[in-house]
Amino acid sequence: MVTAIGALFTILAAIFTFPRGQFFLGTMLIIVFVLFDLLDGTIARLSEKGSNAWGALLDSTLDRLTDAVILGSVLWFCIDTKDPLVPLVLLSIVFGFLISYIKARSESLGIECNGGLAERSERIIIVLTTTGFAGLGVPYVMAIGFWILAIVSLVTVLQRLKIVYVGAK
Repeated sequence: MVTAIGALFTILAAIFTFPRGQFFLGTMLIIVFVLFDLLDGTIARLSEKGSNAWGALLDSTLDRLTDAVILGSVLWFCIDTKDPLVPLVLLSIVFGFLISYIKARSESLGIECNGGLAERSERIIIVLTTTGFAGLGVPYVMAIGFWILAIVSLVTVLQRLKIVYVGAK
C-alpha cells in the first residue's frame, strides 16, 4: 500500500507540474513521495508477513512507471516549448529502461546483474537535481543534467551488458 500511494502521488506531482514548467514545485513534491519508495521495503521486512515476490514485482513495476512519468513529463514540457533537448530526454528514457531490462532478463537466465555507474537511485537524483535547479532558473542546467544522465545511463547499459556477457561464459 505504501508503494502504491507513493507511486500515485509521484505520478500526479509529475503530470501536474513538469509539463507546465513548474519544475521546482514538482521536484519538491516528488522528493517527498519518493521517500515512500525508500520506506516500502523496510516496512515489508518489518511486517509480520514479510516481503514477498508479489511485493517485489509491484515495487519494481511502479518504479518503472514513476520513472517513465517523471521523464515523460519533462519530455512533454520540452516538446511543448520546442526545446532542442527532446532527443536527449528521449535517449535518457530509453537507456533507463534498458538498464532495468538487462537486469531483469539476465536474472531470468540465472545470471546476477547488479551494479553499474548509475542505478535507479543515482539516475533519479540526477533528474531531480536537474529539474530542481531548472525550477530555480539556473541557466543551462537542463542541458547539463540531461547530457550527464544520458551518458551515465549509456555507460551503465554497457557495464551491465559486460556483466551478463562475462556471467554467461
